[in-house]
Amino acid sequence: QVQLVESGGGLVQAEGSLRLSCVASVRTIENYNMGWFRQAPGKEREFVAASQWYGDVVEYADSVKGRFTISRDNTKNALYLQMKDLKPADTAAYYCAAAAAASTWETLEDFMQGRADYWGQGTQVTVSS
Repeated sequence: QVQLVESGGGLVQAEGSLRLSCVASVRTIENYNMGWFRQAPGKEREFVAASQWYGDVVEYADSVKGRFTISRDNTKNALYLQMKDLKPADTAAYYCAAAAAASTWETLEDFMQGRADYWGQGTQVTVSS
């Protein structure tokens, strides 16, 4: 069973920055599509950003393009989300997700729809106006 542990959430003022981290308990994340999703109170979970397991391909939700940057460090089995120019609308619980794409050939598009094999417990991000 793969465990994903997020950290880095907190309370920040609008236009501030935060960096989320996710560490995976696997031998290597090289074979996994990985990404971030978020869920605000009373709303459905939504896609934020994704990193494909090969080819350095990344995708972002339109609402975060230009403000958020996803990256991974395969040597540390870690995924990051650098968030800047945060807005109150970014307030949500942020979840790290992973899919064993190398063995299933799941596409990044499928992953962006939420078809992940593993989910973290979430880290709360609150942006005050």
